[in-house]
Amino acid sequence: MVKIRPTFLITFLFCTLIFTSCKNATEEPGIETSNNTETVGVLTDSEFISEFFTDSTATNKNLSLQRKEEVTAFYQKQDYKPVWVNAGLRESLFRNIENIDQEGLDPEDYHKTYLKESLSNLQNLNKEEQFKLEISLTDNFLQLAHDLYYGKLNPNELFEIWDLNKEDVDLTSLLEKAINEEDIEATLNSIKPDHPVYHGLKKSLAEYDKLRTQEKNITTIASGETIKPNENDPRIPSIVQRLEELGFPVEADSITNSYTPEIQKAIKDYQLRYGIEVDGVIGAGTISNLNKNSEERHHQVLANMERWRWFPRDFGDHYILVNIPNYRLTVVRDNDTISTHKVMVGTQARKTPVFSDKIQYVVYNPTWTIPPTIKKKDVIPGAARDISYLSKRNITIYNKDGEEVDPADINFDSGEGMSYTFRQKAGSSNPLGQVKIIYPNEYLIYLHDTPSKALFERNSRAESSGCVRVQGAIELSKYLLKNRSQYSSEKIDDIIASGKTTQIEVTQSVKVHHLYWTSWREDGEARFTADIYGTDEKIYNLLKD
Repeated sequence: MVKIRPTFLITFLFCTLIFTSCKNATEEPGIETSNNTETVGVLTDSEFISEFFTDSTATNKNLSLQRKEEVTAFYQKQDYKPVWVNAGLRESLFRNIENIDQEGLDPEDYHKTYLKESLSNLQNLNKEEQFKLEISLTDNFLQLAHDLYYGKLNPNELFEIWDLNKEDVDLTSLLEKAINEEDIEATLNSIKPDHPVYHGLKKSLAEYDKLRTQEKNITTIASGETIKPNENDPRIPSIVQRLEELGFPVEADSITNSYTPEIQKAIKDYQLRYGIEVDGVIGAGTISNLNKNSEERHHQVLANMERWRWFPRDFGDHYILVNIPNYRLTVVRDNDTISTHKVMVGTQARKTPVFSDKIQYVVYNPTWTIPPTIKKKDVIPGAARDISYLSKRNITIYNKDGEEVDPADINFDSGEGMSYTFRQKAGSSNPLGQVKIIYPNEYLIYLHDTPSKALFERNSRAESSGCVRVQGAIELSKYLLKNRSQYSSEKIDDIIASGKTTQIEVTQSVKVHHLYWTSWREDGEARFTADIYGTDEKIYNLLKD
């Protein structure tokens, strides 16, 4: 490739700046001064690009090149010609960076102060500083586009299992598009999350950004024993005061140390809003939540906005969305909500993974092949203590050839048991209930029914071993088979009544997305739920590093 020499480039820039100056004379002044008669330029090879961002003697020595390889490749493709010759494009990029805090990102991560100083003083920059500015504009666009699309953090480093795939975006092609179409903002908007939850989080971010600056000293409640209805506790007046601060006033003529029904109603309303088990009991979890201030809620919103940048941009036309910490499953088709279901998810020790897959079939009257973790931690120790543990639970053991094995022939105190398959027969005691919905995956996770229906009445439902128990699982399965006329609702009821294990293919194209978010908006207000796997504050702290 023939390199463009500095003398040629300066002549090129001189011609360009005359055109730019005349064009800008009719445009509304922006950050660049109205008498600006300069433009920006780029160096002539990759070595100089690197040097300008590593030379400690250079102006703005703290300015670091963030995406060096892509910047170098981009200018090689451009034959090292400048691309930021349009003042309107420079202005647009700066304004997007200046306002990027509305997306939950930090403008200084994209060198806002440096760009503001350089662009407002463009006519006084020497050629070296102009070249640096050209490269910085390119570098900051690429970094900003990357963070808007992929997020700043790597979710695989924060979650034990995070397996969401989304299409890669070519950042340099995105920049070419923005330059050619002369529209920075539209190009950046095209890669941001475009989901109602994300848009709601932006509103919550603005709301809590304001609240945290206005909030003074909040009422802090001391830790202590759990407070139950009708009990007395000296913290009750503080609890009532904090409830009122949060918009949950107690309708009572006077407040004593007694936990009255009026206070209990306010507590239950608060627990419902903030995803705490609605039991009216003031335990450690409720007090911890009451003590959270607006700054902490602001952190939580920022963490959730980052998560949404990790999610796929397109969930498909027909899908099931499981929000793990909110214990909710939603069926969506053509952007319409078909149904919602309560669910139970994995415990802290046996987390439900974040991933996506396609539904393939349903099984009525399912048997349960016990997964390795449960086999190791629960079933084998149970059998070692009492051999009748297996028969009481209708569990049969098979060898690798599929032959049934007598439990009495196995030494459960050794590691021998792990080499066998443990399967629980269909029936009333089977934890999968009457149906399971399968989307084959390496994590052995699926949706299923449960015989323990009362558990869905609890507000906190992280009680499974990783799979997702669904309230109304039979109705959900019938919906998935709705396009298959031979499997009417009555036919499916007959299959279930027979007790025979029956597998039926799902021919509709339906994906299941297991996602995780702890804040959203509902009825025009911010909602929060417990961060059951403890990642919100970790994400926030890493964002601010």
